[in-house]
Amino acid sequence: MADREEDPENEDTYEVVDLTQYARRQQWWGCLFGGNNSGPMAEKYSVATQIALGGVSGWCAGYLFQKVGKIAATAVGGGFLLLQIANHSGYVQVDWKRVEKDVNKAKRHLKKKADRAVPELNSFIDQSTEFVKTNIIVTSGFFGGFLLGLAS
Repeated sequence: MADREEDPENEDTYEVVDLTQYARRQQWWGCLFGGNNSGPMAEKYSVATQIALGGVSGWCAGYLFQKVGKIAATAVGGGFLLLQIANHSGYVQVDWKRVEKDVNKAKRHLKKKADRAVPELNSFIDQSTEFVKTNIIVTSGFFGGFLLGLAS
């Protein structure tokens, strides 16, 4: 052991690599899918890559949609069930005239807001349609993956 401390040739040397500089120059997705980052997706990636990306992201979205949907349906259904039990037991009294008045007020308010929001909605629909037309392969992969995610 004493010989090793005295002999500089036996010492372990380590090279310091600055990964932050490497990451700034070369992003991992650029290496994986190609470095061109402009233009529509159909011009940048192969068909197999587009279908794979769309399918995987669609499956994840479908799976999460399924799980969250089940939880939301259980919560809403359970809430209605508890309210019905409480109403039947006499714990809750509903003022139906007030409920009807509030619902009508909310309807009028929503109608006013909906009339003003139509141009923004049309713009969003037009942009979404253009995206789907430009990236039809990714969209079809996403749709298929979404259906598989819902089924799993």
